[in-house]
Amino acid sequence: MVDVTDKTVTERSAVAETAVLMRPDTLRQIKTGGIAKGDVRAVAQIAGIMAAKKTSDWIPMCHPLALTGVDIRFSDNDRDTLYIEATVKTTGKTGVEMEALTAVSAAGLTVYDMCKALDKDMEIGPIRLLAKHGGKSGPYQRPGQSAFQEEGGNR
Repeated sequence: MVDVTDKTVTERSAVAETAVLMRPDTLRQIKTGGIAKGDVRAVAQIAGIMAAKKTSDWIPMCHPLALTGVDIRFSDNDRDTLYIEATVKTTGKTGVEMEALTAVSAAGLTVYDMCKALDKDMEIGPIRLLAKHGGKSGPYQRPGQSAFQEEGGNR
């Protein structure tokens, strides 16, 4: 694990996204509450938050962090794709990119788990960092817009 003892405490944030490609009927059932396991977006949101908080348990070299905020948002404006975006924040000595990436991964896997009885052909990905702020290396913004930003998010 990297020694962060001498690093400066700063406000840090990261935004990541993924997408779950599925049959249009599967997405329609998510939107209308027709999935037998329950409210897919609500459960995936909780899974993403829990995963962000436990990232250091999943990723061996990650520092355990006290997160100050985790926001999971969904956009379903396409007829066959559910977009998932996570924003993670902390005040600390190391960034939260891995927490944001883990959050969208867990949320996407939860969507798959809850809908697999209807659609085993779902695809998750790409999983990617969109932006990060704070820290010695400064801000990062992925060139171009994310699919989520283009479509506009909703819950």
